[in-house]
Amino acid sequence: MIKHQYIERDSGCVVTERLFGDWMVRLLYHGVRENNTALFRMLTNNRSSHVLGMVNFDRPVLCKQTFLANCNIDLTECLDPPEQLDTPRKIFERRIRYRECRPMPTDMDAVVSPADARVLVGSLRESSLMFLKEKFFSFDELIGISNTKWQHSFAGGDFAIFRLTPDKYHYSHTPVIGEVIDFYAIDGAYHSCNPTAVVSVATPYSKNKRVVTVIDTDVPGGTGVGLVAMIEVVALMIGDIVQAYSSKGYNEPRQIEKGMFLQKGQPKSLYRPGSSTDILIFQEGRIDFAEDILDNMRRTDVSSRFTQGFQKPLVETDIRVRSLLGRARKKSKSEGYQ
Repeated sequence: MIKHQYIERDSGCVVTERLFGDWMVRLLYHGVRENNTALFRMLTNNRSSHVLGMVNFDRPVLCKQTFLANCNIDLTECLDPPEQLDTPRKIFERRIRYRECRPMPTDMDAVVSPADARVLVGSLRESSLMFLKEKFFSFDELIGISNTKWQHSFAGGDFAIFRLTPDKYHYSHTPVIGEVIDFYAIDGAYHSCNPTAVVSVATPYSKNKRVVTVIDTDVPGGTGVGLVAMIEVVALMIGDIVQAYSSKGYNEPRQIEKGMFLQKGQPKSLYRPGSSTDILIFQEGRIDFAEDILDNMRRTDVSSRFTQGFQKPLVETDIRVRSLLGRARKKSKSEGYQ
């Protein structure tokens, strides 16, 4: 099986990923799926995903130091005492000193990463060099087949996909400043976000259970990057997405509701553990992605299962939550966008 590599943003190093449960995912998506579709559907439903999560994440950690080293987790970042983090679930749901450990650009026009994750960017425009037609999702299905308003608003836009591996910090943070103008959930399956599973199942992210938050940033004090749809997607062994927006630290977490004004870089939600995915959708011509992310994605000297599966260079960048994803495109003199 081809190895899967990504580029570490801070160092520029090419890293070979140790894919969690890779043997199980390959068996499920290339064995069970091809030979027993009924069993495959059963194993990727809510109940089975919950049971797998309990088995993998609620047992005590027998050798904590080895576990932490294998997952590259630094407990000095955590708010909670290390002795309290005694199961994989507690470790993966850890809270961190994000203002110190995940600094954020202060520029108003900056759009930041919503997660510690591996990111790819793309476009819904056929004329764009980043055009990825229904590789990771069907846009209409992702946003909601009956939701023609948002299908129209984001037509031809750009997107970023953030793949959270099981070892990652599992809070998602707000990528922009703005007002929530819509919030809804869409039911679905629990497909894995392992690269093998993604290239095996057509548009898997738009088939999984997900939560959609639409934020208007063209408001006073907003980021000025237009409408932004933040879509939180469950995956295999994810039990739930808990909305927990906090304007200060992790204090007094709140359910996301229409009319809320969200500050950039604040905790928004928590994935119950496992792998998962955040997707950001931007309106056409409203964002310029960071050049290093674009350059990394096009590299041909890195072994990526996405490159192999989709027949074009698609290399992920390992990115930290609250770090720069891109900037709002500046207005031209005619009030269009450059």
